[in-house]
Amino acid sequence: MDKTSIATLGELRKSGYNSKSVKDELRDNLIGFLRQNANPFTGIVGYEQTVIPQLERAILAKHSINLLGLRGQAKTRLARLLVNLLDEYMPIVAGSEVNDDPLQPISHFAKHQIETLGDQTPIAWVHRSERYTEKLATPDVSIADLIGDVDPIKAANLKLSYADERVIHYGLVPRANRGIFVINELPDLQARIQVALFNVLQESDIQIRGFKLRLPMDIQFVFTANPEDYTNRGAIITPLKDRIQSQILTHYPHDRQAGMAITRQEAKVNPQQQNHVTLPLLIEELIEQIAIEARESEYIDAKSGVSARLTISALEQAYSSAERRMLLNGDKQTHIRIADLYQLIPAINGKIELVYEGEQEGGASVAQRLISKAIRTLAIQYFPGIKKSKAKSANAALQSVAAWFNENQLDLPNDASEQLHKNQLAQVKPLKTALNAFEMPGNTPKELQMEFLLFAMAEHSLIGIQQYQTGASFTDVLGNYVDLNNFGPSAN
Repeated sequence: MDKTSIATLGELRKSGYNSKSVKDELRDNLIGFLRQNANPFTGIVGYEQTVIPQLERAILAKHSINLLGLRGQAKTRLARLLVNLLDEYMPIVAGSEVNDDPLQPISHFAKHQIETLGDQTPIAWVHRSERYTEKLATPDVSIADLIGDVDPIKAANLKLSYADERVIHYGLVPRANRGIFVINELPDLQARIQVALFNVLQESDIQIRGFKLRLPMDIQFVFTANPEDYTNRGAIITPLKDRIQSQILTHYPHDRQAGMAITRQEAKVNPQQQNHVTLPLLIEELIEQIAIEARESEYIDAKSGVSARLTISALEQAYSSAERRMLLNGDKQTHIRIADLYQLIPAINGKIELVYEGEQEGGASVAQRLISKAIRTLAIQYFPGIKKSKAKSANAALQSVAAWFNENQLDLPNDASEQLHKNQLAQVKPLKTALNAFEMPGNTPKELQMEFLLFAMAEHSLIGIQQYQTGASFTDVLGNYVDLNNFGPSAN
């Protein structure tokens, strides 16, 4: 029989239902996942050997949890995925504001219902998706918001004394009874409000105003916090921190591949864009490397962090940049180019917090530096010898390209059509031959390989480059010191 068809307390008792705390529920269901070697935290990449095992240990220990880490480290997503470890349905006394367990009621309403109706007390079933409550901690959050307060309107309507328990309006915490309650950015919660959580965490009960009532709460608490907040915006007060039993440190992806997997998973790319715009692996690597360079940059505040949202926004904008170019030229297909990376500055600027030196440089200038450093870093990986003389054949290949620019100049407009872009690159005769000395990712279009090699050589000062709003001009190394004013009206 489908247990959700049980409609009364008497039927629930006959079914053999046993009450279980939310922490026992999470623990038992996690044990089931672990025995089957299944992952309840689907969609979380890069935490398989670090954060997730620690989170599982905390659940098995039935601990309250604080996820501590910089922005964009999937703290909230982890908390939301805990819902997967709850039973699919939970019975409550129908109409209860605090999800009263029919076998262990705690509120005046539920006790009165059972006392009056007995086994005919109506039962309702709550799906696990409705047992998750999340609150962003802000300075204006009050004790009434979280715990509750006396409701004068209810007292007037019901003609009740303020001493009557029924005039209480319950806050978010009591309403989250028998579920998961998450407070994001805990340090932003005023200290006096954090004090109100003491009893809930330690004694599992709440106190509202001067009422002599004890509501034993059954809640899995999860908090999130940013380490920067401890000094800049607020702090988790020591007594509350002491009551949070497990503090788990989150982190950014440890390698480029994990970061790329997260970006690929989270980026919201229009299917129409994917049908007409190709995303080469090389571009994915470069976008992820931009974030890596940002996290190491002296111009960016390391305490603030650089979230995965940078690469997600950058990838979405790279698709849009290529699509716009394709539409302007009437092309049917295109791929994301190196030049498109320089159109990502708006997506980067809003995701980085600059230190004083970075403010002096300017956000756009810092973003351009990050793109240049990403190209420089990957160039060493794909073009051995571009930085130091380690591969004679490779150096010979690069020198042949550099020699061509001693006598020639190449202009690559950002919005060049597929055919024009191809024709422009074909002018550099040694370029195609030089690429035979190197190995690139299998899905990299030949034109992208040629373009990447040019930008890589420019970043390593083997050839010169002048960049403008409308494109880039490549020349010999001395060209870097000469103002090339013949590249379109917007050159500056």
